[in-house]
Amino acid sequence: MRKSKPKKRITLPDPKFNDILVTKFVNNLMLKGKKSIAFEIFYESMDLIENKLKENPVDVWKKALANITPALEVKSRRIGGATFQIPTELRPERKESLGIKNMILYARKRHEKTMAAKLSAEIMAAYKEEGAAFKRKEDIHRMAEANKAFSHFRF
Repeated sequence: MRKSKPKKRITLPDPKFNDILVTKFVNNLMLKGKKSIAFEIFYESMDLIENKLKENPVDVWKKALANITPALEVKSRRIGGATFQIPTELRPERKESLGIKNMILYARKRHEKTMAAKLSAEIMAAYKEEGAAFKRKEDIHRMAEANKAFSHFRF
């Protein structure tokens, strides 16, 4: 590589829960640079979770995120005219990123009224190991398991 790798930017913790992971989640949730609105949505969904489950909402959210975070993924690799799906392990940063993105994606696809309600419903579903984001993780793992025979073609 000719250029040096860019420096990792430090992410500051959020004001309410003092957690860096919350800020990363809110940054992914944000649309068109509206960070304050993204924080409002996240905090409102945390309040909804606390009212429903009567537990610490950040712990519920972190457990839900851990439940939907994939450990493996398949990557396409062309070998001698054939394309193989090769299972590969994920780096910790990518695991975290995929988990966050899947949770937000499937929360947006839900049919509740507000985004906070959609997000809290998806978090509670992931906490109980159900819902679309959890199903996505299971599908990714199933695909990697099915293509385990090609794992010797690793990059």
